Amino acid sequence: MKEVFIIDSISKAHQVLGLPKLLHPLVSVVRQKDIQLEQIQEGMKIRIDLFQIWQKEGMDCEMGYGRSSYDFREGTLAFIKAGQVLTAGNKEMNPSSEGWLLLFHPDLIRKSDLGESIHTYGFFDYETNEALHVSDGEKKSLSELIEKIELELKQPIDRHSQNLILTNIELLLGYCLRYYDRQFYSRTNLNQDLVSRFEKILREYFDSEMPGEKGLPTVKYLGEKMNMSSRYLSDLLRKESGRNAQEYIHHILIERAKNSLLGTKEAVSQIAYQLGFEYPQHFTKLFKSKTGMSPLEFRNLN
Repeated sequence: MKEVFIIDSISKAHQVLGLPKLLHPLVSVVRQKDIQLEQIQEGMKIRIDLFQIWQKEGMDCEMGYGRSSYDFREGTLAFIKAGQVLTAGNKEMNPSSEGWLLLFHPDLIRKSDLGESIHTYGFFDYETNEALHVSDGEKKSLSELIEKIELELKQPIDRHSQNLILTNIELLLGYCLRYYDRQFYSRTNLNQDLVSRFEKILREYFDSEMPGEKGLPTVKYLGEKMNMSSRYLSDLLRKESGRNAQEYIHHILIERAKNSLLGTKEAVSQIAYQLGFEYPQHFTKLFKSKTGMSPLEFRNLN
């Protein structure tokens, strides 16, 4: 097994990427044209303990991340949370590239409001093939915020520095959240097809022997079947249906439970086991929370 190379600080990132001396110990704006990748070998596994936001332009570099790989030649944004392991592929840099990379250490945000809310920016949990595609206008807005952060880093550090840097990072993330929403909505036809495929996979699961063998379907399992990260799948479903992936699973499950309760004379416990519940009381609790009545009450009422 190949040893994992660890980048656990901004200074180490600068060293590995062949960059000049850092301006701030916890955050850096890197211009893609300045990156040197001589130390990065193909197949090398790298754990980066920094949050990364890439805006990639003219970069021929493939990196493995999670279950997929991403071709960095496209002009898109990718978000990678701290602690993720990447696998280096082929690489070639365009010296005239306009792309950038924002790196920040978790310690930068640890005592801030952003530290409390960073988990709400779900795109840090997306796979790299679920990157954000931005228009020229959107790209310009993000670049202006990056320039403000870059300018602040070049100023002598004072009591306002941290707050101003954090404010601009939070604005950047806020705009990215808006642009992701736009991307979901602008792909409605494609997304509807994906929702139909999700429902098909879920129904096939319940129609098979798998509930009895493996229990209830998980969001992770369904994401893998859809070739998506769990977070992206949930966000896509929420935009299209108003339900996240777990809520969608429960919706389909309750509908099937109702059909079984009214269409058969099987005991509630048997229906629970067939649906994948290990304990019938867990089924009864979920059913009541979704319908306002127990399975038996539902059967007797109808």
